[in-house]
Amino acid sequence: MTTINFQLSDGTQQVIDAEDDVPLMEAAVDNDVPGIDGDCGGMAACATCHVYVDPAWQEKVGEQKPTERSMLDNSFDVKENSRLACQIQVTDDLDGLCVEVAPS
Repeated sequence: MTTINFQLSDGTQQVIDAEDDVPLMEAAVDNDVPGIDGDCGGMAACATCHVYVDPAWQEKVGEQKPTERSMLDNSFDVKENSRLACQIQVTDDLDGLCVEVAPS
């Protein structure tokens, strides 16, 4: 299991234990993280799993893929560290990952 820290829009934090080898969005939905909906089922087609990756973790999480970048280009409140949680694969290298749920 990999521990993920979600900063929620109300300023609170939710820590979850995520299974490895699943998308971060799926782990968030399975653990009822508010603000992570995953309406498109992980196809990078809706941005309802938009998160901000803590800068200390950006290198480990990896770069945006072209489809993800395209979806974020059409989203609100996009920052340099914006990612779609459906495009981040949970691995044990991400144990302790900190992300902020983007406003919806």
